[in-house]
Parts: sequence; C-alpha cells; structure tokens
Amino acid sequence: MKSEIPSVLTIAGSDSGGGAGIEADLKTFASIGVHGLVALTAVTAQNTTGVIGVHEIPPEMVGLQIEAVVNDIGVDFAKTGMLSSSAIIKEVARSIKRFGLKVVVDPVMVAKSGAPLLRSDAVHSLKEDLIPLAEVVTPNLDEAEVLTGMKIQTVEDSIRAGKQILSFGPRAVVVKGGHLKGDAVDVLCLSDGSVKEFRSPRVDSPTTHGTGCTFSSAIAAYLALGLSVEDAVREAKNFVLNAILYGLKIGKGVGPVEPISNLKIDAERYRVLARMQDALSILESSESLAQLVPECQINLVMALPSPYARNAEAVCGVPGRITNVGGRLRASSCPAFGASKHVASTVITLMQYDPTMRSAMNIRYSKEIISACEKLGWTVGYYDRTKEPPEVKEKEGATIPWGVKEAIKSAGRVPDVIYHTGDLGKEPMVVLLGRDPVEVVMRALKLSKSLCSHQAPQV
Repeated sequence: MKSEIPSVLTIAGSDSGGGAGIEADLKTFASIGVHGLVALTAVTAQNTTGVIGVHEIPPEMVGLQIEAVVNDIGVDFAKTGMLSSSAIIKEVARSIKRFGLKVVVDPVMVAKSGAPLLRSDAVHSLKEDLIPLAEVVTPNLDEAEVLTGMKIQTVEDSIRAGKQILSFGPRAVVVKGGHLKGDAVDVLCLSDGSVKEFRSPRVDSPTTHGTGCTFSSAIAAYLALGLSVEDAVREAKNFVLNAILYGLKIGKGVGPVEPISNLKIDAERYRVLARMQDALSILESSESLAQLVPECQINLVMALPSPYARNAEAVCGVPGRITNVGGRLRASSCPAFGASKHVASTVITLMQYDPTMRSAMNIRYSKEIISACEKLGWTVGYYDRTKEPPEVKEKEGATIPWGVKEAIKSAGRVPDVIYHTGDLGKEPMVVLLGRDPVEVVMRALKLSKSLCSHQAPQV
C-alpha cells in the first residue's frame, strides 16, 4: 500500500557540525513535507572551519541500509551526497539498479572548507557507474570542471559542461552557478535538448555551508511530490535562497544554511494572518472608528518577525485597504502579504530599531488627534516632509524610512505614534504603532473614544 507521505532516501555522509550531509538533507525533507530515510556512507568529524576526520561505512553496510528501507517503507526518490570511495559508489549503483530507484546525484567532491570528500580514484566510478543512472545530476562549477575537464567561466561554459555530462547518460543536469561572476545562474540541461536558466541575485552571506546538499535534497523532495524536473529545480532554488538568507551564524568558520527557515516562515505567516483576522474582526465591529479614516483610506499591517521581515512582501496588509462603509470600517478583502507599500515601509524601518514593533495602522491627521494621543500618555514622533533632503525625495521609496528615522529622533525613542503634516500633493497622516494588529486596533479604539468624549455636545 502506498504511503500517505512520500519517502525520500539520502545516501550520504554525516556532518558532526549539523550543517551539511544527512543532517541538512533530513531538515530539508521535513521542511518540504516528505519523510526522510537514511543510508549512511561515512561519518565525518567536522565543524564550520573544516573536516578533521572521515570514517567510511563498509560498502556492504551501505547496501544493507538501502535494502532495509526499500523492503519495508519504500523509496519514492533518493539522492546521493558524499560517497567517498569507488567501492561505495559501486555498491550504491548496484542498489539503485537492483531496486529501480530514481535518484538525484550530487557529485560531492570537496567540502566548503576545501577538504576532499571524494578520493581522486573514485571520479571514474562516479562518471561510469553512478551518473548514468541519475534522473538529475547537480554539480557545482568545480565539480563540473572535474567531470568534463573543461574550464567554466561563463553561463555558456556551464551549458556546454551540462550537455557533456548529459552525454554520460542522466536524464537532466543542473550546473550550479554559485561561483560565477554576477548573478547566480543555474543551468538545467534536459535530455530532450532544451536548456533552462534560473537566475537569482547573488547573496553575500557567511552562512553557505550545506548549500549543495540542501539543493539536491530539495530537488529530490519536490520530484517525490510529483513536480516536473524544471519545476523541482525552480522550487529548490527558491528554497535554498531562503536557507542561505536565514542561515545560522554559528561557529568560527562558514556557518550552515538553515533549511528549517522555510518551515518557520510558513508557520509565522499563518500566525500573522490569524492575528490580522482577529484585529479586523474587532475593527469591523466598532461604530466609532470611521472618524479616523483619511482620504487615502486606512491600511493595517503586521510584519513577519525578525529576521524574516526583509521587505514589503514580508508584511501582511489589506488589499484595497480599509474603507468607511455606512459609518463602519470594512476591509476590502482578506489580509495578504505584499498588500501594503507605505505602511509596510514604516514597520520595516521601525523594526530596525525595535524588532517587537511589527504592526501599524494609518489614520487621518488633525491637531485634535495628536493632542488626544499625547493626553493618553503615548509617545509621539514627528517629521516634517517639507524638510526632506533632495537626495531622499529623488529616490523611490526613501521618504518613509527617512521620516521614521526623523520621528524616532524627535521622540527620543521608538514612539507609539508617528505623524507628519503633509507636503505639496501629500496628505497629512498619523500612524499608530504596536507589537501586533490587535494592540494597534485597540489603540485606535481608545483614541476614538477619547475624541468622542472631548467633542462639544450638539445643540
């Protein structure tokens, strides 16, 4: 009977530092949603600075591990990492053929620190015995050069190398472009002759240990979930980008990537969406908040926590904003990430000074509102848009970060409220700040009630 969850087997070595090898593979499998199986090929003594020692597992024991999991659990897809010796490679190749395994081959040769992880006499076995059995092969530039004897300096070189490796017999080859100059361009060469390029901005990061393991594991996991090779490579590249961006700055050398960051981000997105829904329920049930609506309407936002709040796409807001409908506030649509620009920019900047201040809501400006905020004991920050430096004005999206910094200066701390009185063609605005949207909406309610209590009675 087919398992409810795909099972993916990693045939690789163990990293005692937890950053690469089967440790990275299992984290990746868990994050993507497949069950991880292991056939251990070697135990390494290593950390972020280098590999101290390697102990190979006997080839027959590697084969027994594969047999054990295939016969009981079943393997939807497999990947190979560090295989170390010709004898281990040959044993793995025999098992792949014996059990008809579909496999992603990561031709691991050298650790991030520069330590060799594949004996020089095993390269021939890799090319002759294992690569021809692969669904996908994922060499980096150095590995592709060893496999082909070519010097790779451009994307065109990567394509030529990929096609040459493809001639060994695999269905697809991804030549990773992490070491190319300029953008990181991964080249996918398919057996039908087509070539796909996957580009991403280069990330200057001290946390790249385990990148290759994570990438190949992600491809295997996505293939096990039924994606095409092209889609699996695309998703894996995005997965690895997050793993690098939110890598762990631990140890004295090259820190490891963090595959679990993808799972953490998904969990945090759910928490933010749930909190936004709570806040909007309170907001829409109130009869007094309509008096706070500015001409540009209201948006209410909450950002993912640090370090995930990098840009507006990490901030949840209300598409179409929040409007006054018959004296009550109504959200134009369900909250979504990337739905705010200006209020999101306020929060992203604010979090640089206080990471706990993750939410904000813009309301109309009036002297009465500012006075009421001060009477409520809130710290108020102000910036003057007419004094905005020319170089800030000329740069798209620079005004709000500049204004928030000026408001913090004026308040002497991260304030509870920020306002400006506008400029030519710019509406004056007040922004209520808080740790989450429920706190911000409750603040708006308190402000609204304060305004109502100070209004003169109608005659």
